[in-house]
Amino acid sequence: MAIRNCLFSPTSENLPGFSAWCVLVKLSAKPRNASYTNTLPFITITMKYIILVLTFITSLTSIAQPTISFTFDDGSMSKRAGYEFEEWNNMILSALEDAEIQAVFFVKTEGKSNAQGRHLLETWNNKGHFIANHTHSHPNFNREEINAEDFRIELLRADSLINSLSNYTKLFRFPYLKEGNTTTEVDSIRQIMKYYGYKNGHVTIDGSDWYIDSRLRKRLNQNPKAHIEDFKDFYLEHLFERANYYENLSLKLTGRHINHTLLLHHNLAAALFLDDLIAMFKSKGWNVISADEAFKDSIYEQTPNHAGESLIWALAKDSGKYEDELRYPAEDSRYEKKRMDELGL
Repeated sequence: MAIRNCLFSPTSENLPGFSAWCVLVKLSAKPRNASYTNTLPFITITMKYIILVLTFITSLTSIAQPTISFTFDDGSMSKRAGYEFEEWNNMILSALEDAEIQAVFFVKTEGKSNAQGRHLLETWNNKGHFIANHTHSHPNFNREEINAEDFRIELLRADSLINSLSNYTKLFRFPYLKEGNTTTEVDSIRQIMKYYGYKNGHVTIDGSDWYIDSRLRKRLNQNPKAHIEDFKDFYLEHLFERANYYENLSLKLTGRHINHTLLLHHNLAAALFLDDLIAMFKSKGWNVISADEAFKDSIYEQTPNHAGESLIWALAKDSGKYEDELRYPAEDSRYEKKRMDELGL
């Protein structure tokens, strides 16, 4: 007798695995005249098929969801608006640990050779996060006075301070996401990275979390007991809006959900709001994965001619199809200032 009901009802939200699952259940139904004894092997085989199909459906669910990972830049060690460095740094790490998220920490290594600097690096490394290169002094490589040799010096100096860590990885992220102001310089920098075995630690979702953080700290410095719920709401709203922008643009470019890398900064805003940010993405149907896994996506092998900004922005610029959807710079405080002023933030 064929089973006429499936595990779930076909709706617009169900995935393509639905029809195959229903067919399997119908074909696997026990014949009416089968004995109980003869049915036992049949049940065992059928359950194996059911497990396989459920695994298949689970994988389809992940593929069909927008997917995000978390990366952090810089590495401040200063007291922030009344919060000691060790306190707010541990708040970020605790939020990641509670959510079972593995991040990549792109470290600016200036000031990291002392005891406090080593403490910062080791706390992230010992929690299982990858430690990557963000230069030593955080220069802007689009400045005319900076050349490819300056880049090589910055790359290697930072590398020397992180390469002994067990979770060190050869990913490099450009400060300000600026990769050079001429084609010749961009090409030279890329050759240097290749020579030393480095890959670009691209960002696909960029935002202005750093600007929100600066205004948040200003408010708390003025009034340590200030109500910050509105800052949290703006932080979440802003990052989700930018995530959707880059997700929609990447869908147009690739026809699929890529594994995104979200750029956040190692700051007080992340310490205060990261747990809410992670929960928000999950509640909105986003799949959260480790940053190491995200960087395995083939999208990160792309080398766009328009170097800099979000990788998605650069690829869209290369295509020449989305000029009305692109702004330059892609992200900046000027885009958020008016709204934050209006909200009194």
